[in-house]
Amino acid sequence: MKKIYYSIAFMAFAALPISAQETYENTKLIDNDLNGTARYVGMGGAMEALGADLSTISTNPAGIGLFRKSKAETSFGLVSQQDASKFSSLGKTNASFDQAGFVYSLRNGRNSFLNFGFNYHKSRNFDQILNASGALSNASQNKLTYQKFRNNVVTQPTDLTYSQVDNLYYNNLIYNSTDKTYYNYPATGYLYNQQSKGYIGEYDFNISGNLQDRIYLGLTFGIHDVHYKGYSEYTENFAANNANIGGMTLADNRDITGTGYDIKIGAIFRPIENSPFRIGMYINTPTWYDLTTSNYTTLNTGKASSSSSESYDFKLYTPWKFGLSLGHTIDNYIALGATYEYADYGSMDTRVNDGGYYDYYDSYYETSSSDKNMNRHTENTLKGVHTFKVGAEVKVTPQLAVRVGYNYLSAMYDKNGSKNGSISSPGSYYASETSFVNWKDTNRFTCGIGYSIDKFNIDLAYQYSAQNGDFYPFMNYYEGKAPSTEDNVASATKVSNKHSQLQLTLGYRF
Repeated sequence: MKKIYYSIAFMAFAALPISAQETYENTKLIDNDLNGTARYVGMGGAMEALGADLSTISTNPAGIGLFRKSKAETSFGLVSQQDASKFSSLGKTNASFDQAGFVYSLRNGRNSFLNFGFNYHKSRNFDQILNASGALSNASQNKLTYQKFRNNVVTQPTDLTYSQVDNLYYNNLIYNSTDKTYYNYPATGYLYNQQSKGYIGEYDFNISGNLQDRIYLGLTFGIHDVHYKGYSEYTENFAANNANIGGMTLADNRDITGTGYDIKIGAIFRPIENSPFRIGMYINTPTWYDLTTSNYTTLNTGKASSSSSESYDFKLYTPWKFGLSLGHTIDNYIALGATYEYADYGSMDTRVNDGGYYDYYDSYYETSSSDKNMNRHTENTLKGVHTFKVGAEVKVTPQLAVRVGYNYLSAMYDKNGSKNGSISSPGSYYASETSFVNWKDTNRFTCGIGYSIDKFNIDLAYQYSAQNGDFYPFMNYYEGKAPSTEDNVASATKVSNKHSQLQLTLGYRF
């Protein structure tokens, strides 16, 4: 009976024609780091009105319009995590190639320029270790699967609420084919370790203009290249049980690859003719992603071992982003910048692939539609994020500059959000993990120095980023209003994500 059920389950997975992703997994692709040139990072990224830095190509494209000379730069450095224990193959300190690009400036009049730019930067560095542990009382990950069958959330393996995790637990722990009864195995505690590796590389192509040194306009077309690899191990110690099973380990490998594109438009203007004070405004469209995700997941109870694997395509449209910035310079010795950005992450659109068609020229087009159930969950789980940036640069000498900056990002996650495994969605169906983190607000502190001689410049920046969060091994389930032995509840475990980044930029003007 057990072998027959496995066949039915895996046939059901393979036959599903549509696919999508889950809210918490999708957030990996929408949260950008502060990265770019060392000058940009050293000033906290608050250069969207000051411009004349290659990194503004991916936020306010008009910033490239302030270049009056052609320039090429490249950046690299080290990223170190302070708050984790080494796990698997990922070290706590890793090298990173962060940026490379150029701008070619053409004079188009006495005070006007037409500029063309290209820049690569690592918009997201996935390198991270996450450790969490906690006590459990009459609760466990497998009990979540038990509850789904007990309360008819799942009635058959083809239900979209039935996940790969459910499949593994059902066949190894939950269902007894002899007496046709469902069982669960409460745990006394758990241990979770995860490593994430990879990056999102962003390739930006820009055209921008300077009109009479008063108005600056820019347009950027961006291509995003996703390379994510995650590996996690979740272990539970079971309370005493009749089957004499001491516990289990769920090991999960997850890869996400694909590409996306977006468009950014921006403007900077000087409202007062004889003043260097500037106002910048910009809009970034969603990034329209076309992605593939795959996993290989193994459950080991000590008495039995089983695995599940899937690969599927899906689409993801990130939210729009809006920005307003201010910039001012004083006597060519001091530069001050401030930026505000807003993006409503609850509006992220997870999409299922419906198939495709061929046109008269035998070209194939793929169609997709919104996953309404998962998008409703996203809307209730994620919030609008407010980002504030401030930065300053002081030239101690005409060649030597000192910089400082600060970022504040409000929390993306609702404090009561959860990875809901009961949603009727392909995102639930293909899930291979139940754990999630509700990360809180982020604080970034930056500083740096820069030195220029003739046509060369060398810049150094340091960034410290701190974020706390609440880790849950699975969603909490309550049987009713009053406490019940059927409740499946895990208290939050406090976790943090603290990184330091040291970055070097080398530049040349021509």
